[in-house]
Amino acid sequence: MITIPVINTERLILRGPRESDFEAFAAFGASERSRWVGGPYPRIRNWGGFLATFGHWALRGYGMWMLEDRTTGATAGRVGMIYNDGWEEPELGWHIFDGFEGKGMAYEAAEAARSYAATHYNLDGVISYIAPDNLRSIALAERLGATLERVGTLLGHEAHIYRHPKETS
Repeated sequence: MITIPVINTERLILRGPRESDFEAFAAFGASERSRWVGGPYPRIRNWGGFLATFGHWALRGYGMWMLEDRTTGATAGRVGMIYNDGWEEPELGWHIFDGFEGKGMAYEAAEAARSYAATHYNLDGVISYIAPDNLRSIALAERLGATLERVGTLLGHEAHIYRHPKETS
């Protein structure tokens, strides 16, 4: 059994995935909005990605949380720490699902996840890989206090690597 911690913010619950989250996850993965993370993907690939959430928590001891809107109970996205094979170091990543973008939820969730990871997993001053033309993610990274550290590559594509400020000293 994998234990995924729960984080409560003002408007969100960051928690482990439930099977009921899959339709929202798959809709995002099949949409044009998923192009920033390598998509769009067919449904079976989305299922594998959804299940990989559990695998990451099991192998690394940390991972991505699903975002639940506290008011409606709807699945609003996912945010958390990922460190995939071939990556330079752990990343703070975010995916906000259709209908929840532009409301500050990504900021609220990313800030909570980043703080939790720094305190509980010693993942402090992490990076975010961002496609150079993903202006919304760049704006969010900068709002979170991250700065462009360098230009690199991720999965064969150019990526801007933003460094987040340290939470602890």
